[in-house]
Amino acid sequence: MINSPIRGSKQDRSPGESLFTEERLCNAAWAFTTRRVPRNETYQIYNKKMTPRAGDLVLARVDVLGHHRGLQLRCGRRKSLFSGDEIVVAYGNRYASSQFEAIVPRTLGPCQLVAGGGVAGKALSWHNRISRGPTEITPVGVLFRPDGKRVNLQEYALEEVTCFTNRWPPTIAVVGTAMDAGKTDAAAFLVRGMVEAGQRVGYAKVTGTGAGGDTWLLKDAGADPVLDFTDAGYTSTYRLEAKDVERVCHTLVAHLAKSGVDAIILEVADGLLQDETAALLQSEVFRAVTSAVLFTARDSMGAVAGVNRLREYDLPVVGLSGVLTAGPLQCEEATTATGLPTYSREELAEAAVARGILAWIDEQEVDAGSAGAIAG
Repeated sequence: MINSPIRGSKQDRSPGESLFTEERLCNAAWAFTTRRVPRNETYQIYNKKMTPRAGDLVLARVDVLGHHRGLQLRCGRRKSLFSGDEIVVAYGNRYASSQFEAIVPRTLGPCQLVAGGGVAGKALSWHNRISRGPTEITPVGVLFRPDGKRVNLQEYALEEVTCFTNRWPPTIAVVGTAMDAGKTDAAAFLVRGMVEAGQRVGYAKVTGTGAGGDTWLLKDAGADPVLDFTDAGYTSTYRLEAKDVERVCHTLVAHLAKSGVDAIILEVADGLLQDETAALLQSEVFRAVTSAVLFTARDSMGAVAGVNRLREYDLPVVGLSGVLTAGPLQCEEATTATGLPTYSREELAEAAVARGILAWIDEQEVDAGSAGAIAG
């Protein structure tokens, strides 16, 4: 065994007591981010001096409840957390302008639960509205496989795809000004409209931080398959190199296309000024796989600025949606300034609107398949 005691709870300080029992790990709550890792294998727990890596799975104890008072489980249920609960989560960075910025800590010391999907990190800052601060946790130890390798999400990722060999279906990317612009709702309702139009639709969230809410919403809307960057082996895409984000996008789209869907909805997290998002939108990979962009914004000024930026990137924008569609005057201003139609959530769920967007793609003669193979 490679287990060793850790300073912390009374239980963990018991002389000679092993940290690891199958029952203890079995009784822990495994978060959404761990869903690709089999639970029926024998793991060991290691807590000697080491540096965590993004994607490493860690058994941790909940110390003090803060902003995240629940944990999204692998099955989709949200578990209420209590002090003393033990959870299995993944180390990761986080960028969320309305919540936390966090990074992978350098030690196995106490840190924070920085996302409800199960992300352990060191919180650097958070939004003023988060009055309780982050939930405090103490790592018990990192999970290791019997072969001595760390249990890391990379080991359980989808097969990487480096080139397309076939044509792929119309792909609509949902992009926004910032967090909470209405991207996920727009994607879900557009999926619903596509389904109503008789299309089989796949969905992928290509950037962001691991969280189950979006996945379950898109499944409920009718998307199948539903993938995100955790399926590509990453807890989050914050601080990834541009080539790695492109590889995630490429791999997820390829797997959706391979499943035989009629259309693909992609969601790109955060806003146009976020580093990884900005780099992805300007990449050859993104332009090659994207047939149209649906842009979401909270207000008309944001919509105008965002559309101008996307047009600078030579991306085909098909329309506007998001929070701004709650205000008729905002919609009028945005349409006048951009020449683009606006779509409320309810309108996106209509088969006629979905067919109209697909027809627009045909008219633009944007056929992602004609772009040919992309160098990996």
